[in-house]
Amino acid sequence: MSEEKTTENIVIMVAAGRGQRAGGGVPKQYRKLRSFPVLTHSLRAFLDCPEIDAIQCVIHPDDRPLFQNAVACLTEREQAKIRKPVLGGETRQQSVLAGLEALASEKSTADLVLVHDAARPFVTPALIRRGLAAAKIHGAAIPALPVTDTLKQVDQSGLVTATPDRSKLMGVQTPQVFSFALLLEAHRAARVVEGLTDDAMVVERSGHPVHIYRGETDNIKLTTEDDFIRAERVMGPNMLTLTGFGYDVHAFTAGDHVTLAGVKIPHEKGIRAHSDGDVILHALCDALFGVMGDGDIGQHFPPSDPQWKGTSSDHFVRFALERLEMRKGRLLHVDISLVAEAPRIGPYRAQMIANLADMLSLAQTRIGLKATTSESMGFTGRKEGLAAAVTVTVNLPEQE
Repeated sequence: MSEEKTTENIVIMVAAGRGQRAGGGVPKQYRKLRSFPVLTHSLRAFLDCPEIDAIQCVIHPDDRPLFQNAVACLTEREQAKIRKPVLGGETRQQSVLAGLEALASEKSTADLVLVHDAARPFVTPALIRRGLAAAKIHGAAIPALPVTDTLKQVDQSGLVTATPDRSKLMGVQTPQVFSFALLLEAHRAARVVEGLTDDAMVVERSGHPVHIYRGETDNIKLTTEDDFIRAERVMGPNMLTLTGFGYDVHAFTAGDHVTLAGVKIPHEKGIRAHSDGDVILHALCDALFGVMGDGDIGQHFPPSDPQWKGTSSDHFVRFALERLEMRKGRLLHVDISLVAEAPRIGPYRAQMIANLADMLSLAQTRIGLKATTSESMGFTGRKEGLAAAVTVTVNLPEQE
């Protein structure tokens, strides 16, 4: 049995800035990007990473309505990980300290804290995981990339005074990841020190070494109008949220089990089918093919073709997912209804959902699995077979 998790990884989302150089009439973290505030995109980026347990936002007092609107764009499950916001200070350092003190006052079980700029909406789960891994080893880790341009040091009149050696310079990003206790102590000690522009400087001042982990070129900070233009390119084409529907039936035959969602369930009968007859996965495939306008499972895997005899249906699902990936689509949610008098799936439901989550690379909370009977009516009511209906929600590029 695995040990119960007693510590947390918590994000401090710094969103108290007044930056309006990008235009839009609001601070940049609340400006719309593809119909949603930038802050919403930044929150979702962390919420998509299972290793993140909670997010503590730090906001400006004047931005409460803007913040509430950004959070309202999230699902209820996503909102459950967003802690009550705290108010920031006049400097970034004061704002981060406010977030840390809020965690400390509630006796947080935070192990690592990830301090992130709200105006960096393109952080990825891979980047987050690299940061967490580095901070677990070193206690303090920041993402960075080598500087590729030649840099010049200039005076107030614009005269070049020096050319730093760029081989020793790196451009720093967020999330910067630290031991909670280390960062809290360092910020408390530096609360009256000016000119500390990021959390790494605060920790450096405390004497603790700060390590680098690999950043990402698309992890840009949105500051100017040009940054928002670049952000549109990074995001690629407009995405449409589409729904696909699949339905499948199979008759019973002699046997001792049925396979549903990849799980073998003991039963007094088997399934008459060319493959393993997994009615849930077959309906899932048709839903995926349907949302892409890509035919149906019978076209891709004809039952007349002997090579598919006895094939495990997860092979068909992987094929459908590859087709979705080729179209740059993303599966968001799956909703399944099984219609059968028997077998009862209650004892196997958790295993079925876990299997689907692994197969589809989805959180278990993004999978609905329900079972019902047909009240003794029709072929399912006569226990001649079973049926499944599946709805999928996906994002697909608009041109598709």
